[in-house]
Amino acid sequence: MENNLENKVIIGVDFGGTKILTGAMSQDGKIIGEPVKISTQSSEPADTIIDSIKDAVNQVMKNTGITINDVKGIGMGVTGPLDITNGTILECPQLPTMHFFPLRKTIADIFKVPVYMNNDANCLIFAEALFGAGKGKSNVVGFTLGTGLGCAIILNKKIFSGSTESAGEIWTSAYGSGIIEDFISGTGVSAIYKSFTGKSISSLEISNLAEKGDAEALYTWSEFGRHLAVAASWTINLIDPEVLVLGGSITNAFKFFGPSLKRNLYGKVCPVPAEKTEIVCAALGANAGLIGAAALAL
Repeated sequence: MENNLENKVIIGVDFGGTKILTGAMSQDGKIIGEPVKISTQSSEPADTIIDSIKDAVNQVMKNTGITINDVKGIGMGVTGPLDITNGTILECPQLPTMHFFPLRKTIADIFKVPVYMNNDANCLIFAEALFGAGKGKSNVVGFTLGTGLGCAIILNKKIFSGSTESAGEIWTSAYGSGIIEDFISGTGVSAIYKSFTGKSISSLEISNLAEKGDAEALYTWSEFGRHLAVAASWTINLIDPEVLVLGGSITNAFKFFGPSLKRNLYGKVCPVPAEKTEIVCAALGANAGLIGAAALAL
């Protein structure tokens, strides 16, 4: 492979509490070969986890027939909280053995290439903004709807981090008798369902019931959409994005909550963005975090 900068590939690492997904990407956002997925084993010592990341990167290079000389850099999307400026994991509940760990420097010392690092939710939405559902747009806001609630802001095709690198951390915002994540998350879906049925089941089970036309499940998703509309209205009014991208496992149920979201949203949004802001589901699937991590090196 030619080694000029334009032809070099980027290694992306999507590093979460349960899995580490690693792959090679061309500079136009195309995955090269098959990504390598391994278990994080987050209770293991930090050095063991680093060895796993090292092995995964080496396996990706072997699988794709490249050497480290062909690599422009390594981008890492990491579950937070993080000190992005210094490349350090802070007190992350999902990575209990890596508190205050200097991840960026450690990986750079191993591979001797530039290493870039950001929050995993930021990376997922960054990928969608550049290469997925928000492609061609400059200003994109995204929610990641999974076990919890993530939010990312892309302004002028760059991740906006804020003065303390906490921009988009809306999950803890006051809402009802608690915080917004109590309602907008997989846990929130279960809590909504339990509030009027008394039954404790997962959001996936509630989605499966909705597929069968279950009235209580369908009402739950309608309520979820109503709550999501509140947070969406805050962010659209504040940021004025071209697109709001919804990602994460909960979006598999979009057909159940999307109509309620849109119905409840537009009366709460300023007139022009209410007309122009698109709401779309993420398009890049399971590789979005990996692609966004790699894109940090562009």
